[in-house]
This record gives sequence, structure tokens and C-alpha cells, in this order.
Amino acid sequence: MERGLYIAAAGMISEMVRQDQIANDLANTATPGYKPDKAAQRSFGEVLLENTRTSRLIGRLGRGPFIAEQITDFSQGGINDTGEPLDLAIIGEGFFAVRTPQGVRYTRNGAFRAAADRTLVDQHGWQVLGRDGRPVRINADGTVDPRRVGVFRLAGAEKAGDSFFVGNPQGQSNAEVRTGALESSAVDAGRTMVDMIGSLRAYEASQRAITTIDDTLRLTAQQVGNLPA
Repeated sequence: MERGLYIAAAGMISEMVRQDQIANDLANTATPGYKPDKAAQRSFGEVLLENTRTSRLIGRLGRGPFIAEQITDFSQGGINDTGEPLDLAIIGEGFFAVRTPQGVRYTRNGAFRAAADRTLVDQHGWQVLGRDGRPVRINADGTVDPRRVGVFRLAGAEKAGDSFFVGNPQGQSNAEVRTGALESSAVDAGRTMVDMIGSLRAYEASQRAITTIDDTLRLTAQQVGNLPA
């Protein structure tokens, strides 16, 4: 019966991780270029049960789920025209490169603006890099040449917070850069809400299982204590 407690607890922990991931996705439904995550669950190895007196096999018992990995979905988001000359959208694979205090980071969020020195910067004020690895200069008319903006292929891309990714750059991408547009978040809000409700129901089921097992153990302990000596 104690094994049942561990199985239910493992299920609760897995769903807590999923809830955090789903909540983060929902919070970024309006973040340009955001890519959602998917939690891949697996089961701990099964154990083979047998009768301790006769050694007769009873069957197999799982030991609960766990989060094996979180996978980022890099599917292309929709392209929305904004009319802002410094908004850029990548159509295809690749990332913009931004020079941050932590080093070069990569992003799909093309909501850029002009710095005082007329270089293209992101919302944090960090410079966007061109194809030559140098900061992108803004034209006198307030526009930017999309052909000068660097779009880099990235191997092993991993999230690094604030819509940034880290990974191994693999050179320039052939993706198109469109000005006056932004790539929308790839989060499907309706589907994500359904996933959140399903995860919550699974968490509650594991919670009820723990409560039931705990009540059964308590009643068993009371009955044993009331047995005559």
C-alpha cells in the first residue's frame, strides 16, 4: 500500500511540472516569436509482484510517471503586419542574434527599436547583429535593410529566458526577413487551456488516491490497536 503512495506522489510531481510549463506558455500567448514547450512523460520501470509464500507470479506494477524531458516546439507562428518599420519577422528557420551582457543570445522576437546611436536594438536596449556580426545600422529614413540583418541557424537550441535561446550557431540561414511585421506566438491558447484542465484533473486524481490510501492506513492502524491482547 505504501507503494501506492509513491506512485500517486510521482504523478502529482509530474503534473506540477506540467502546470508550470503550461502556465508559462499561456503567459506568453502575446509574446512575438514565442515557442511553446511540451513535457514528455515516461514511466519508471515496472516491478514484478509475486506471492511471498508460494512464489506464484501475481503480475506487474508500474512505479509512476516522471517528466523525461521538455521539448520546445519550433513551429512557425503566424505573421502579423504591424506597419512599424523596425518590426522584423523571420519566415522560415533561424534566429536573430542579440549581443547581451551574457554574450550573444538568439531570439525570434523581432520587436526592435532604434537606439540613440542609430543602431537596431531589442526591447532591453541590446544591439541586434547583422550578417557580418556587427550591430545593424538604421537608415536615415528610419528604416532598416532586412538583407543586412543576421538570421542564424542554431543547433541544439535551448531556452535561456526572456525569449532568448542559446545553442551552437551553424552559419547564416536562408530564411526571409520581412519588415513591418512580427511573428506571433506559436501558442494555441484554446488547446493549451484544455491541456491545463486535463493536467489539473490528473493532479486531483493522484491527490484523491493519496487521501484514500492514507485513510485506509489510519483505519487499519486503529483496528490493529483495538485487537485484544
